Amino acid sequence: MNAPSSAPGSQPLVEAKGLTRVFGHGANAVRAVDDVSFTLGRQEVVTIVGESGSGKSTLARLVLRLLEPTGGTLHLAGRDVTALKGRELRSYWRDVQAVFQDPFSSFNQFFTVRRLLGRSLRLATGTGGDQGETMMTQALEHVGLTGADVLDKWPHQLSGGQRQRVMIARALMMQPRILVADEATSMLDASLRANILNVLGDLRRDHDMTILFITHDIGQACYVSDRVLVMCQGELVEHGPTDQVIFDPQHEYTRRLLADVPRLHENILD
Repeated sequence: MNAPSSAPGSQPLVEAKGLTRVFGHGANAVRAVDDVSFTLGRQEVVTIVGESGSGKSTLARLVLRLLEPTGGTLHLAGRDVTALKGRELRSYWRDVQAVFQDPFSSFNQFFTVRRLLGRSLRLATGTGGDQGETMMTQALEHVGLTGADVLDKWPHQLSGGQRQRVMIARALMMQPRILVADEATSMLDASLRANILNVLGDLRRDHDMTILFITHDIGQACYVSDRVLVMCQGELVEHGPTDQVIFDPQHEYTRRLLADVPRLHENILD
């Protein structure tokens, strides 16, 4: 399938061509991601949707360079980043940050929020002291939290929604160009889920951020994204503007996903 593209005439921020990841060898080989191509435009929200085992999270980890591709290439702003190592890869990780599914497991349980954010900031940028304190407070405010309320709390003292917003704040401090949100709302209840989706929308608008959103819930894709990529058994089977995919699906798999949300407009966040 040809690469789904960003806005016509625009230079994509991210361009993946033929990304492939195979696990195992010979008869036991599994093509978790199979020749997938796509683009991400600047300040665009693109959702990858599919059931468990579809390859969407493996694809996210290829974009994050947490997995090496078996084949294909990945470009950021025209630069091939497929084989980056060492310092160059660490620099890439500042540009491309992630928020994962379980906000509790993302914490070191022996760190307060202040220590967690401060350590991440020092390791990535060398910033500490009063400047670091200001950056932490500002990042928390951007995601709707007050530093005085959460900086000295331990993970178990925060709600699931608060923990996830702290993880987004940690990513935001790195001033990334791209945020990969991999099932970032799946462990939250409906009201907290809506809150996190709104935070992501604010980041796109206020920080010129590109967001790659990974979910099994095509209803959330409708709520948050400009374009939708549908994955099934490692392949990209359908893509297009959100309204086109939702209201005029071309692939049987997409129609099956939509059938699981019979009253889509009323159940986007349920």
